[in-house]
Amino acid sequence: MTPLRDVAIVGAGLLGLAAGRALAARGADVVVLEQAEAGHPGSGSKGSCRIFRLGYPDPDYVAAAGRARDCWHELEAESGRRILRPTPQLTFGAGLRGVHEAMIAAGASCQLLDAAEVAERFPAVSIGGPALLETDSAVIAADEALTALAACVPEVRTGVRVNRLTDDGRQVRLHTTAGVVTARTAVVAAGPWSGRLLASVSVPLPGRATLEQVAYLRQSGQDDAPIFLCHADQAPYGLPVPGSRLYKIGIHQSGPATDPDAQSHAADQWLLGRLTELAERYLPGYDPEPVRSERCVYDNSPDEDFIIDRIGNVVVGSGTSGHGFKFGPLLGEWLAELASGGFPPEHDLSRRFAIRRFHHADEALLDQ
Repeated sequence: MTPLRDVAIVGAGLLGLAAGRALAARGADVVVLEQAEAGHPGSGSKGSCRIFRLGYPDPDYVAAAGRARDCWHELEAESGRRILRPTPQLTFGAGLRGVHEAMIAAGASCQLLDAAEVAERFPAVSIGGPALLETDSAVIAADEALTALAACVPEVRTGVRVNRLTDDGRQVRLHTTAGVVTARTAVVAAGPWSGRLLASVSVPLPGRATLEQVAYLRQSGQDDAPIFLCHADQAPYGLPVPGSRLYKIGIHQSGPATDPDAQSHAADQWLLGRLTELAERYLPGYDPEPVRSERCVYDNSPDEDFIIDRIGNVVVGSGTSGHGFKFGPLLGEWLAELASGGFPPEHDLSRRFAIRRFHHADEALLDQ
């Protein structure tokens, strides 16, 4: 007979490890089950760096990012690792005004620059218009973050794939390639694999996986580029890679739909061409020809808000939509609170992040 754990977590990506850390800190008997290893090539949490920013066109997200920053600093102090690398950010494009208004409403520090000021202060980028300067932004050393979080989780089992779940109302059975694991509560944080698992307990999870393309540029000038992000229909972005002279660029949600079990990590030449054009347009201080490229799977929700919810004895952390990494340890705390039977006080999750927002007509789901 298998021992009954307090919580079993599916997925050793950012959300799974962050939830595991938060639950372990609460004294829970927790195990994380990972089909490969943390940060494996097919995961959405892999790679060297992500953007940390407060700039959103929504004061709630600005405030949540501020709380997440405090969580990152706590992890840095606990682990002795430098995870946030302070780096200025320029936000521009059609959505500039909305971001500025939301940051002001949330009390976040920012400064509007006209085109001449941008050109003078940041010669390695060429925006050709006004921008919002965010001084509290940073580059997240993503690999350091995963290592720090994993060290806080007492038990992470790698090479164990969870194929289905059963929830009898008292406990959850996780049917894995290494046998059955039983727990009072299960947390599903398996990225684009989450939908199939949740279907086994009749929880419909909307969304789709896409396979994005990023590229890395080599610096050709003397000036370092800041983080940049264009808030428009097309959302190009860029950030310096910690510990190197490389610069990472991408276009948010520009990749094709993909099956997470059949990812092709060959470079998409058409998308690479778009990234080269992006470099030529915005980054005069860098060689526009990529020195290397990388594919990365996105776990997208239909509205780009996260999915954080509990249905029966199953907690769901999903739909990070390419912008969730910065919130990692905060989302881990929210998931841990739900798994412990509580409700995160910081956010009205039932309104903003619950699965039921996509299933208003499904009374059976709402009543669970």
